[in-house]
Amino acid sequence: MSIKYGKFEMPKRIIVDKESLGSNFARYIAEPFERGFGHTIGNALRRMMLSSLEAPAIISIRIEGIPHEYMPIEGIAEDMTNIVLNFKGALLRKLPADEVIGSRDTRILTKILEVTQEDLDRNEGQYEVTLGDVVQEGNFDVVNPTLHLFTVTKPMKRQIDLRIAFGRGYVPSERHVIRDKTSDEILLDSAFSPIRLVSYFVENTRVGQDTDFDRLVIEITTDGRISAAEALSFATQIGLKHFEVFDQFNNFALSFDEKGGDRDGDQDELMDKLSLGIDEIELSVRSANCLTGANIETLAELVCIPERRMLEFRNFGKKSLNEIKAKLQEMGLHLGMDLTRFGISHETVKDKVKQYREEKKKKKELLKHNEEA
Repeated sequence: MSIKYGKFEMPKRIIVDKESLGSNFARYIAEPFERGFGHTIGNALRRMMLSSLEAPAIISIRIEGIPHEYMPIEGIAEDMTNIVLNFKGALLRKLPADEVIGSRDTRILTKILEVTQEDLDRNEGQYEVTLGDVVQEGNFDVVNPTLHLFTVTKPMKRQIDLRIAFGRGYVPSERHVIRDKTSDEILLDSAFSPIRLVSYFVENTRVGQDTDFDRLVIEITTDGRISAAEALSFATQIGLKHFEVFDQFNNFALSFDEKGGDRDGDQDELMDKLSLGIDEIELSVRSANCLTGANIETLAELVCIPERRMLEFRNFGKKSLNEIKAKLQEMGLHLGMDLTRFGISHETVKDKVKQYREEKKKKKELLKHNEEA
């Protein structure tokens, strides 16, 4: 049995703010949502990204000849305590093509580190060992290979073993369970979460003449072990996985009205958008001035113009064009629209918008008069 529900306003796609896009940061914008759904979706995604995403991390280290972490090491400037702290900053990325480490089993990486007198002479008597020197295993990509680990002052040759595991969140050293742990293996506190910061905020957005719908803006900062796009994708899949169990209660299937009204209502909604002035759609000053200089006053006049003609306008560049295209896309419009079904052409657009505005004004005045009467 199916029960009919009314239309829910939902975003058709997610927009990436390309101006703010960085190697470890991205801002995503989704609109329109029904009122309240911006916070519902935004908070759920934020909590899942902060708590539930997995990444590899070092959970223990072993340096040949070092029985515990509370001792100095001959030929190394730092003591073992400082070396352990430095290793905690290691960032390793699991390569997706690697099937061997696809499971959650731990993996031990072994490196024979040899520093000769020639190495010391070339570096004025001090050789800096970095994470890239120690982790050269092909199954992992080192995100921060220049991370300083320790400084060697005498020739040395030691074996270094790193135990890598996969997990979530932050796990202190005492909670690691290692069955084959050796007596000289030093456990580390491990930060598995690849997320530095997730924030979201909700703004009002317009659908037709209504401005109380939600625009959701999510800002994601990672540490480089995954990208912001991967973080959003993984959190979404985790959320969907958890909702599957509740689908067993679908005794009454819901169907949704996708029309959102009759044809006249759809036409009115579109005309409401097209009759908006350029100064009503939050463009940058430069883009707005360019359109004003081209005698473009409304969205209807703007969308009638093909994209190739936009760059012919004076002082109009690619950056302004991309901004306008993105803004139109948010509103379900685009450049070069065919509006002939509404009797609108490039020649008649100004008159048609003026006529629609006047008719709408008369309807409002009539409605107000009837209410007062």
